Amino acid sequence: MLKKDQLQQRDLFESERNFRLLVEGVADYALYMLDPTGIVTSWNIGGQRIKGYAPAEIIGQHFSRFYTDVDRANGKPLRALRIAREQGRYEEEGWRVRKDGTFFWASVVIDPIHEDGRLVGFAKITRDITERREAQLKLEQMHAQLAESQKLDALGQLTGGIAHDFNNLLMIISGSLHTLKKVVGEDPKCQRALSAIEGATKRGASLTSQLLSFARRQSVNPQAVDVAERIDGIREVLDAAVGSAVTLKFDVGRGVWPVMVDVTEFETALVNLVINARDAMPSGGVITISARNETSGGAADASGYVAISVADTGTGIAPDILGKIFDPFFTTKPIGKGTGLGLSQVHGFAHQAGGTVKVASELGKGTRITMLLPRKHAAPEAEEFNAVASGGSGTVLLVEDNPDVAAVSTGLLEQLGYTVRRVANAEAALREIELDGIDLVFSDIVMPGKMDGLGLARHLKAVKPGLRILLTSGYSDAALNVRGDFPILRKPYEIHELSRAIAKLPR
Repeated sequence: MLKKDQLQQRDLFESERNFRLLVEGVADYALYMLDPTGIVTSWNIGGQRIKGYAPAEIIGQHFSRFYTDVDRANGKPLRALRIAREQGRYEEEGWRVRKDGTFFWASVVIDPIHEDGRLVGFAKITRDITERREAQLKLEQMHAQLAESQKLDALGQLTGGIAHDFNNLLMIISGSLHTLKKVVGEDPKCQRALSAIEGATKRGASLTSQLLSFARRQSVNPQAVDVAERIDGIREVLDAAVGSAVTLKFDVGRGVWPVMVDVTEFETALVNLVINARDAMPSGGVITISARNETSGGAADASGYVAISVADTGTGIAPDILGKIFDPFFTTKPIGKGTGLGLSQVHGFAHQAGGTVKVASELGKGTRITMLLPRKHAAPEAEEFNAVASGGSGTVLLVEDNPDVAAVSTGLLEQLGYTVRRVANAEAALREIELDGIDLVFSDIVMPGKMDGLGLARHLKAVKPGLRILLTSGYSDAALNVRGDFPILRKPYEIHELSRAIAKLPR
């Protein structure tokens, strides 16, 4: 008959055996023991599966080999044992290293084991939660992207509403200036005052346009653009954007062809490229903006392209992310430092203009991004940008709900020689057109009622295809859908711009 102490030893042996079999059979967790100094004293199949070591390879080795070089240099393994010993448990998530040198994201728990009040070792549990962490990071990224998108959309709607009203105010000011100039004569003081008002009005219009571009709410309005002139025109903006640590250089070839693009979108794309180049050089460097004519290479059209490049001397782009840089919301910048929309705007602008974008980058040496824009054969004539108001004839139906804007527009049209009939909405415009005698419809896009200016224009094009139509807007969601169907004159406009826009209408 077994003695009591023999029975206790047998029960203890069976208990330890069953526990050992349980621990050794767990495959999803690395469960193992450490001695008080951190030497591995046991190993299970989960440890072999997760970390790659067979029991004979790891038992007797220090557990610090599972840590990264940086963590070992910082004393993290011994600090983990000290915290477990002093506080009764140590828990964390962090990078660990497998036998083959690859990394995984681990959830770690270390518990001290005491016997008769004496520390005899540690029990350590490690789980590979790399997939869970990646899924969590993707979810957080999606939430951040959604929040950024909602913020931009809200900003765009707010900016658009303000821009519409503000541009109407500027329209009244700028339109009235033309009348005042003729009334005051040559008095120097009056002329200086009017020039100051005119300069402030243009500055206000420019600021509004920049706000709309930032909010990505500007309608596309392509026109012939002198590339060298436009680059020179925003030099001050670019200089201010890069800061003192970055040197900005310009290398624009002689005789660069004009291109047919939306001026605001072109300038926004150039600013986006320069800001991205600046951010790639945290310690400073050189950004070079260049423009050249190209008749071969990537151009699908033998007539030629204009290559506009922004090159930096920064960190370069890693090959594995080079193909993602134009994806909307993709960014390598910290949260709050970028929207991931800058390069997507560049890509969208270039392709919308009939061109493309090329990227060349080398790690440690820098990046060059090139917009290839189709050449416009007919160069913009000087008078296209500085045209003198020319006379006209015929009857214009002005569709404008704002009485003050309508008064200014009527005055400008009458000074050009047109007879003006004015209505406040699309429904009234349709009734007026039934009376005949209308040669041109000049309509604002934003109007009260069931039909806006774009809807009116499309209806008239269907029922009166020969009627000339010109739209105007300071901003409108509807204007985003025009896409070249009808010419749009942006508010605020001056008399020579109105004259030129009418003259360009097909007869």
